[in-house]
Amino acid sequence: MVLLSVITVAWNNYDGVVKTWQSLANLALAEHIDFEWIVIDGGSQDGTAEFLAAHAGEYGLRFVSERDSGLYDAMNKGIAMANGRYAIFLNSGDIFHTEITEATRYLARQKNNEAMYIGDALLDFGGGHKIRRSAKRGWYIYHSLPASHQAIFFPVSGLKKYPYDLQYKVYSDYALAAKMYKAGYSFKRLPGLVSEFSMGGISTSNNYDLCRDAKKVQRKILRIPGFLVEISYQLRLRTTNKAKALYNKA
Repeated sequence: MVLLSVITVAWNNYDGVVKTWQSLANLALAEHIDFEWIVIDGGSQDGTAEFLAAHAGEYGLRFVSERDSGLYDAMNKGIAMANGRYAIFLNSGDIFHTEITEATRYLARQKNNEAMYIGDALLDFGGGHKIRRSAKRGWYIYHSLPASHQAIFFPVSGLKKYPYDLQYKVYSDYALAAKMYKAGYSFKRLPGLVSEFSMGGISTSNNYDLCRDAKKVQRKILRIPGFLVEISYQLRLRTTNKAKALYNKA
């Protein structure tokens, strides 16, 4: 059975797709680790589909190129195609760190298919400014994701039960992880750096929408008391504003 499904969502980001593809070589260095690369392209007109067609089968690549209803709809398409025990989401431009082999070798030894395995990620703010985000303990889910989305290995069986909820426009990854956690899927720590990605995505540019989505998750899924939700909201707003300022400064 394939250990890992790497799911990439892309739209008119040819250079980003190539960058992600190149980083798969880091993952391939882990011997005896079977993985597949699934790319959901939103019907790009920049040569992305042609590039993918030219590399079909390489790294187990399968792809579709068609219109979708946004990022999380595309991710759900990737989940439906996944054959691995675990899946990780690296969107176009996100890359595997050179330390990924340490994490995947550890993952291959695990027998628990009802856990989300989390590792560290390198956040690129531009201008050579990078910050390591270390994975936190599982209880951190009551405030936020305990690891960057690009550093979480989800059990595919769980993803198929709890796909991304399209009502959350910016932070559906938090809603998904919260649902799985409440359903009994624990968080387990992985060693090493998993991935590296730019902080210019939707969670950076739409920080107010992200904070509102998080409040909804905390109330509806995690059932956190209102006063604690408000404290979490203020802390998150401060953190995301700092991240946005760092990115804009770079």
